[in-house]
Amino acid sequence: MRIVFMGTPDFAVPSLRKIDSGGHDVRLVVTQPDRPAGRGRKLTAPPVKLAALDLGIPIEQPETVNTDEFAIRLRSLAPDVLVVVAFGQILKQKLLDIPSRGAVNAHASLLPDYRGVAPINWVIINGESETGVTTMYMARKVDAGEIILSRSTSIGPDETAGELYERLSDLSGDLLVETLALIERGEAPRIPQGEPSVGYARKLRKEDGEIDWARDARTVADHIRGMTPWPGAYTWFRGKTLLVTRARQVSRPRPATPGQGVSEASITGRPGEILSISDAGIEVATAGGAVLLTGVKPEGKREMTGAEFVRGYRPESGTCPFVRADA
Repeated sequence: MRIVFMGTPDFAVPSLRKIDSGGHDVRLVVTQPDRPAGRGRKLTAPPVKLAALDLGIPIEQPETVNTDEFAIRLRSLAPDVLVVVAFGQILKQKLLDIPSRGAVNAHASLLPDYRGVAPINWVIINGESETGVTTMYMARKVDAGEIILSRSTSIGPDETAGELYERLSDLSGDLLVETLALIERGEAPRIPQGEPSVGYARKLRKEDGEIDWARDARTVADHIRGMTPWPGAYTWFRGKTLLVTRARQVSRPRPATPGQGVSEASITGRPGEILSISDAGIEVATAGGAVLLTGVKPEGKREMTGAEFVRGYRPESGTCPFVRADA
């Protein structure tokens, strides 16, 4: 089939590569313009552009696709399907109507839940044990089109948003290949979406990363995983920010007693208090239980293990050093 592909970040690269290797005629790749990036603000090409160059596919990078000029250009390519994966612009209906067999989007959640721009982060922050990828026909309302296929996957207990991102990126490519095969055979279903059971997965802000030690341990650990690698989960240490890159909930089984078996021993301490320090890391109390910080990055320094941080900064048990700089 004749395909026009729209995508921008590295998440979309496996989809482009798998569609291209699947024998489809990818006539054009549309991606966002090159943007300044890094400390030097050097003009940098988006990952999808680099992949398209490698594959020898024509590229266009309009500031906006919602113009009459681009609609004429798209129509001239006579696409069967428009495939959109993390493109970064909302498409108007006049573009969605151009491909003869529809416009298809791959979304990184099990729709209708977690519509929005940051589903991968929010499923982890909210403590979900399962997520997945959904392909759908695009509609006027964002992420609300008719579902074609979905695939679920379990979320690892210590998996970060960055790690899940990589897995769902690959899964999206596989699911799109299956979806296009169904469309080509005229067998693609159109399943209306129901009402979501969770809220919109809004874009995260840097301030969302601040750790609230006055929450229970599971919630704190999930928050840290969901904020890693971006925007980053952080706390305060001696007046400066401390990025927490790895942490897990502490579990202390209570010895078995006759007739009762093994239970969880209680862990008590003031929220933010250092309960213990070891080669494994720093155990910090929350409002209920504790988390073990196993990876951190002090402000202006490299990322290090919890053990390295302990040796270099010598935090003390029984203290509550994780306070705001202005507190």
